[in-house]
Amino acid sequence: MQHLQHFLLAVSLWLLLTNCGSSEKQNAAAALKAEQAQLMADSLHLADSLRVADSLNRTITLSKVPLALDFCKKNNYNTSYCFLVNMRIHSGLTRFFVWDFNKNAVIDSGLVSHGCGKLPWSGWFSADKPVFSNTHESHTSSLGKYRVGKRDVSQWGVGIKYYLYGLESTNSNALERQIVFHSWNMMSETETYPYGSPEGWGCPALANEFFLRTDSLLQQSNKPILMWIFNE
Repeated sequence: MQHLQHFLLAVSLWLLLTNCGSSEKQNAAAALKAEQAQLMADSLHLADSLRVADSLNRTITLSKVPLALDFCKKNNYNTSYCFLVNMRIHSGLTRFFVWDFNKNAVIDSGLVSHGCGKLPWSGWFSADKPVFSNTHESHTSSLGKYRVGKRDVSQWGVGIKYYLYGLESTNSNALERQIVFHSWNMMSETETYPYGSPEGWGCPALANEFFLRTDSLLQQSNKPILMWIFNE
C-alpha cells in the first residue's frame, strides 16, 4: 500500500509539472504570435507610409519637368531628355529619372548614390538623410542644375565618366571637387530598400547597366544634357 501511495504521488507530481510546462509553452507561443503580429502590422504601416512618401516625392520630381524644359530651351540644351534626381527619396529606392520631353514620360530610372560626408565611405548610414555641401573635401553631394560635360575614362565601374559643371551657387565647385557622373560596381540595378545604396564622396553614381543606357543617350546628343539634383 505504501508503495502504491508513493507511485500515485509521483504520477500526480509528474502530471502537475507537465501541465505547468505545457501552460508555460502555450503562454510563450501566444506571446511570440502576438509579437509577430505586431511586427507585421508595423511593417505594413511602414510600407504604407513609404508608398505615400514615395508617391509625393515622385509628384514633386515631375513638377520640375516644365521648369527643366524652360531652362533647356533658354540655354540651348537638349530638349529631348534630361536627368532628374530627387535626393529626398530613400537611396535604396528609384530616384534617378531619365525624362523624355517628347513622350512626356520617364523612360528609364534607377538608384543613384550620394556623398557620405563625415560617415564611412561605401556605407549607407545617411540613406534617408543625406547632407549637402559645395565645400571642398566635404565628401558630400551638391544640389542644383548641372551641365553634363565631356566624356572621359574613369577608374570606376564600366570605365566611363562625364564631367559635371555646376550651374548654381550650391554646386559651382563641382568640377574642382572632381564631382563626376560615373558608374560603380557596388551599385545595384534594382531597389534595395530598406537597405540604402553605398555612399561615395559626392558623385552621382549609377549601377553599370543603367549607366550604360544613359551613356548611350549622352553620346547621341549634339547638345548638352541637363542633370538637376534636388532634395524636395
